[in-house]
Amino acid sequence: MNIIVLAGGLSTERDVSFSTGEDVCKALRERGHQAAMLDVFLGYEGDVSEDFFVRNDAIRSDDKKIKSIDPDLDQIKQMRGDSEDGFFGPNVLALCRKADIVYMALHGADGENGKVQAAFDLLGIRYTGSGCVGSAVAMDKGLSKKIFLEAGIPTPKGFSVRKGQSGDLPEDMAYPIVVKPCCGGSSVGVSMVQSAEEYEAALQTAFRYEDEVVVEECIKGREFSAGVLGGESLPIIEIIPKAGFYDYETKYQPGMAMDVCPAELSEEKTKEMQNFAKRVYDELKLEVYGRIDFLMDADGNLFCLEANTLPGMTPTSLLPQEAAAIGMDYGTLCEKIISLAMEKK
Repeated sequence: MNIIVLAGGLSTERDVSFSTGEDVCKALRERGHQAAMLDVFLGYEGDVSEDFFVRNDAIRSDDKKIKSIDPDLDQIKQMRGDSEDGFFGPNVLALCRKADIVYMALHGADGENGKVQAAFDLLGIRYTGSGCVGSAVAMDKGLSKKIFLEAGIPTPKGFSVRKGQSGDLPEDMAYPIVVKPCCGGSSVGVSMVQSAEEYEAALQTAFRYEDEVVVEECIKGREFSAGVLGGESLPIIEIIPKAGFYDYETKYQPGMAMDVCPAELSEEKTKEMQNFAKRVYDELKLEVYGRIDFLMDADGNLFCLEANTLPGMTPTSLLPQEAAAIGMDYGTLCEKIISLAMEKK
């Protein structure tokens, strides 16, 4: 198959996206596919004939390693200059239309908020992952929280606040709290807050990334993630940061966290979490695959945090570890995601 692995973009998770894209592209080529990685924003200004998929020289980036901080997006914008208007870079749409399918290796707002998916739907371009509706709903943490509450899915108490509005805590919330951008990912802009002074600083940090943030109670306990592939739950993984909380650096710098899969949970608690993961997957109208994040407090109560519609496939990512626990290697997982997406379309 001719496959575009779409990566990059203007998300704070740009570096993470390249790491996912490189590994996916390598795995697909090793399995005989003609896969080429393409930066959705910088695009490709060379020859767009069928030979493009054989050459695999599309990426315009000098450093695709995930750094300990999120990338300088203003610098990325300057790299393209004035060659194209809009989000899609030169020849991106033309090359995606030539492919049998686009593997969505994008992460963050640009790739997971449903806008790219909607454009591809209108153009008849096949792609992996959820459609535009599920992607948009899951990306909005405030909206997702309302859906969880309506559906009876346990989630931390919280509220959304827009820039310029009062962010005063309601009487039933007390410190510590968590402040995070409403539609961000990889814990970029997230703060753990212990006091009113820290709260104001945390709001300013989150508002640097978006005009709406989510404020929620801090649940102290163990952190888990449960993948769903083709509507079926995968083994649960527990994430144990070696210091602090599971922030951007801890997620992507090797050795910063220990992952245990399958998680050391009772059979009853495992089934409970997997059932909640499947319900989230269905309520948010997700498709093909997803990953649902949970916390469990000292009393064993579960709290759903959010859903990830395009889970990372980096060397430290969780979904490949969950698939490996049922004997599915990385390349097989990539092909399974593609086959499920082809069936959907």
